[in-house]
Amino acid sequence: MPEQPDTATVIAARAGDPAAVDHLVAGYLPLVYTIVGRALDGHADVDDVVQEVMLRVLRNLGDLREPEAFRSWLVAIAVRQVRERYRTRRGGPDVLLPDDVRDPGADFTDLAITRLELSGQRRETAEATRWLDEENRELLSLWWLEASGELTRDEIVAALGVTRQHAAVRVQRMKGQLETARVVVRALAASPLCPELRPVLVGWDGHPTGLWRKRIARHTRDCRTCAPAWNNLVAAERLLAGMALIPAPFGAEHVAGQLAGQLAGLATGGGKALTLKTVAAKTVLGMSRRMVTATLATTTVAGGGAAVVIHQQHEATPPVRAAAVAATPTTIAPSPIPSSPAPTPKPSASKPKPKPATKAAAPAPKAISAKKGVGTWAFAGNKAAMKDVGASWFYTWASNDDVASAPAGVEFVPMIRAGSDATDARLAEAKREGDGTLLAFNEPDMQAQANMSVADALAAWPRLEKTGVRLGSPAVAWGGDQQGEWLDRFMTGARQKNLRVDFITLHWYGSDFGPAAVNHFLGYVDAVHRRYGKPIWVTEYGLINWSGSPKYATGEQYADFITGTTAGLEKRSFVERYAWFGLPAIGDSTPYGLYTAGNSPTEAGRAYRAAG
Repeated sequence: MPEQPDTATVIAARAGDPAAVDHLVAGYLPLVYTIVGRALDGHADVDDVVQEVMLRVLRNLGDLREPEAFRSWLVAIAVRQVRERYRTRRGGPDVLLPDDVRDPGADFTDLAITRLELSGQRRETAEATRWLDEENRELLSLWWLEASGELTRDEIVAALGVTRQHAAVRVQRMKGQLETARVVVRALAASPLCPELRPVLVGWDGHPTGLWRKRIARHTRDCRTCAPAWNNLVAAERLLAGMALIPAPFGAEHVAGQLAGQLAGLATGGGKALTLKTVAAKTVLGMSRRMVTATLATTTVAGGGAAVVIHQQHEATPPVRAAAVAATPTTIAPSPIPSSPAPTPKPSASKPKPKPATKAAAPAPKAISAKKGVGTWAFAGNKAAMKDVGASWFYTWASNDDVASAPAGVEFVPMIRAGSDATDARLAEAKREGDGTLLAFNEPDMQAQANMSVADALAAWPRLEKTGVRLGSPAVAWGGDQQGEWLDRFMTGARQKNLRVDFITLHWYGSDFGPAAVNHFLGYVDAVHRRYGKPIWVTEYGLINWSGSPKYATGEQYADFITGTTAGLEKRSFVERYAWFGLPAIGDSTPYGLYTAGNSPTEAGRAYRAAG
């Protein structure tokens, strides 16, 4: 890898030295490509985002007060632009690019495998990155650079805009998801394929998604054939240490040309153009003729290490493209299927665009039900959708509501999602952000979620009690009404230890899409209440067939189910709150979500809006 420019170069570039600007852009372009490329998973937007990052850097370099902090500042800009692109992509349906349009050089996983000659667990880890959720791909793009010695933890903290403790917790979560993804890769690569896994894969289109990761991982935990895939996983830090930057060579010249045009416009378009902008425009125009094309020369692969060499290339020379390794996932009969609901579901590019929803069907409720709420995540239409649907409360599977803006008067309910979140700082934040109520431990009986033993949950519970707020029980994925299952053992332990649990939190998903589904659901709610005699909060519920076809209900079936269940929940005095999963109908949640945009409810959304 070329030596990154020092502080003196940054100072010279800030003063308008053309050679210094040239050196700065060439030296840091691989770092920016690596962060953006991994975070966006080789999406076609990578070129545009890299271009925007470099453009912002050159535009604002004159305002940088601490030149020694240039790299941290650059990384923070890259992360912000990645997040902005995520928000833009969530605003509408995400469509998978056809293979003949998607640039093979954009696949950073294939690029890493090919150029660094990865094999064994290093290859598994690289392939597993395709299965990460968006927020974890963003974090991985930074943590990978930390593990390989390219970034420091302080720079990651600055880029994320969080405390060191919060960053550490997020890294641990990401590593857990990466480990699960590695097991998924192993299970799919097994030869022969596990005969019990094959029917599980019916309907998978071969594209990695968060929901399919959970579905396949759930099988591996319960299957004697696949369970060994969880054994002998080398720590990811050891696998990534020493692996160099993997810049994307395909777009460097295009980015330079675009930067040149935009900066030239800034420099000649009149007004108060800064000297730096004029110099940068001339510099980048020159670079477009002799663009620094990032090509990989693997000089050593001992211990996973590799050197990246930057070759200068004349514009007449065709740009170097990375050979892509074609992904060969197991494909069996297309029909998308999700797995256990995740706190941050991700767009599935393989799903067809949803039909535009009309808003005229069901009237808005005359009065907002105090019970009705929503679970939501980063979604541009959150505020308008919450208002339109008549939600009185919401949650985000987190101790703060940073990802969702809500209308005035809509209560945020924080959550301590896993045992690692039960820190003094996170508990204080939850108490500060909430209004006297706290949710706890999301699906502790699921390895892909909180993944806690009953003993661990009971040991952590006194920390939650110290907040002094009302506490909901851990929200189990299933079996809340059954003796001897996770929730029953937790509640028994809580009584024995004199621990306080103020209400029971439930999740429920049904595979019967007919009229009987309403009573199946309400019967489960009643059974749990009879067992524990406490108020009930239903924080996730819906219709999804995990193992059959069709996988999702129709819009009419969802609407009928919502109408029947909400009427039953409103009549039950012991039910304090309920929330459909989930508010956004985008990406993976398109088939069952409530709103495609702020004022565009689905058929399910119109039914939920009328509830209460």
